[in-house]
Amino acid sequence: MENLSLTGAQKTRLRGLGQNLEAALKIGKAGLTPTLQREFLRLLEARELVKVRFEGADRHERAALIARIETETTVPCVGAVGHTALFFRQNPDPGKRVVAF
Repeated sequence: MENLSLTGAQKTRLRGLGQNLEAALKIGKAGLTPTLQREFLRLLEARELVKVRFEGADRHERAALIARIETETTVPCVGAVGHTALFFRQNPDPGKRVVAF
Protein backbone atom coordinates (compact mmCIF):
# COMPACT_ATOMS: atom_id res chain seq x y z
CA MET A 1 0.00 0.00 0.00
CA GLU A 2 3.08 2.18 -0.10
CA ASN A 3 2.09 4.19 -3.19
CA LEU A 4 -1.67 3.85 -2.82
CA SER A 5 -3.96 6.37 -1.23
CA LEU A 6 -5.80 5.42 1.90
CA THR A 7 -9.58 5.40 1.80
CA GLY A 8 -11.61 7.48 4.22
CA ALA A 9 -12.65 4.32 6.07
CA GLN A 10 -9.03 3.22 6.44
CA LYS A 11 -8.02 6.64 7.80
CA THR A 12 -10.91 6.52 10.26
CA ARG A 13 -9.80 3.07 11.46
CA LEU A 14 -6.21 4.27 11.85
CA ARG A 15 -7.31 7.33 13.84
CA GLY A 16 -9.32 5.02 16.09
CA LEU A 17 -6.26 2.86 16.69
CA GLY A 18 -4.19 5.98 17.27
CA GLN A 19 -6.38 7.16 20.15
CA ASN A 20 -4.90 4.42 22.33
CA LEU A 21 -1.29 5.19 21.40
CA GLU A 22 1.14 7.27 23.39
CA ALA A 23 3.21 9.76 21.42
CA ALA A 24 6.24 7.76 20.32
CA LEU A 25 8.16 10.81 19.16
CA LYS A 26 8.27 14.40 20.37
CA ILE A 27 9.38 17.22 18.11
CA GLY A 28 10.63 20.34 19.86
CA LYS A 29 12.09 23.66 18.83
CA ALA A 30 14.86 22.01 16.78
CA GLY A 31 12.20 20.71 14.38
CA LEU A 32 12.74 17.76 12.11
CA THR A 33 16.44 16.97 12.51
CA PRO A 34 18.12 14.16 10.54
CA THR A 35 18.40 12.10 13.74
CA LEU A 36 14.72 12.60 14.51
CA GLN A 37 13.82 11.69 10.94
CA ARG A 38 15.81 8.42 11.18
CA GLU A 39 14.07 7.55 14.46
CA PHE A 40 10.67 8.33 12.91
CA LEU A 41 11.36 5.97 9.99
CA ARG A 42 12.65 3.27 12.36
CA LEU A 43 9.46 3.53 14.43
CA LEU A 44 7.33 3.32 11.29
CA GLU A 45 9.08 0.15 10.19
CA ALA A 46 8.45 -1.44 13.59
CA ARG A 47 4.93 -0.13 14.28
CA GLU A 48 3.49 1.22 10.99
CA LEU A 49 1.38 3.71 12.97
CA VAL A 50 3.27 6.45 14.82
CA LYS A 51 1.90 9.29 16.93
CA VAL A 52 4.04 12.43 17.02
CA ARG A 53 3.69 15.23 19.56
CA PHE A 54 4.77 18.77 18.69
CA GLU A 55 6.16 20.64 21.69
CA GLY A 56 6.09 24.44 21.73
CA ALA A 57 4.77 24.90 18.19
CA ASP A 58 1.73 26.98 17.30
CA ARG A 59 -0.93 25.83 14.84
CA HIS A 60 0.87 27.17 11.75
CA GLU A 61 4.24 25.72 12.79
CA ARG A 62 2.59 22.32 13.40
CA ALA A 63 0.94 22.38 9.98
CA ALA A 64 4.27 23.27 8.35
CA LEU A 65 6.09 20.49 10.24
CA ILE A 66 3.43 17.92 9.27
CA ALA A 67 3.72 18.95 5.61
CA ARG A 68 7.52 18.75 5.81
CA ILE A 69 7.39 15.27 7.38
CA GLU A 70 4.99 14.09 4.67
CA THR A 71 7.20 15.51 1.91
CA GLU A 72 10.60 14.43 3.22
CA THR A 73 9.61 10.94 4.36
CA THR A 74 6.73 10.22 1.93
CA VAL A 75 4.63 9.11 4.89
CA PRO A 76 1.05 10.43 4.98
CA CYS A 77 -0.50 12.03 8.02
CA VAL A 78 -3.81 10.27 8.69
CA GLY A 79 -4.98 12.71 11.34
CA ALA A 80 -3.94 15.64 13.48
CA VAL A 81 -5.59 16.94 16.63
CA GLY A 82 -4.13 19.64 18.84
CA HIS A 83 -0.43 19.04 19.40
CA THR A 84 -0.38 15.50 18.00
CA ALA A 85 -0.36 13.98 14.53
CA LEU A 86 -0.68 10.39 13.41
CA PHE A 87 1.36 8.94 10.54
CA PHE A 88 0.98 5.58 8.82
CA ARG A 89 3.02 3.56 6.35
CA GLN A 90 2.27 -0.11 5.80
CA ASN A 91 5.25 -2.42 5.97
CA PRO A 92 6.03 -3.82 2.50
CA ASP A 93 6.71 -7.25 4.07
CA PRO A 94 3.29 -8.90 4.76
CA GLY A 95 4.87 -10.97 7.54
CA LYS A 96 5.87 -7.84 9.47
CA ARG A 97 2.58 -5.95 9.18
CA VAL A 98 1.08 -4.81 12.45
CA VAL A 99 -2.08 -3.03 11.26
CA ALA A 100 -4.63 -5.09 9.38
CA PHE A 101 -7.42 -3.71 7.22
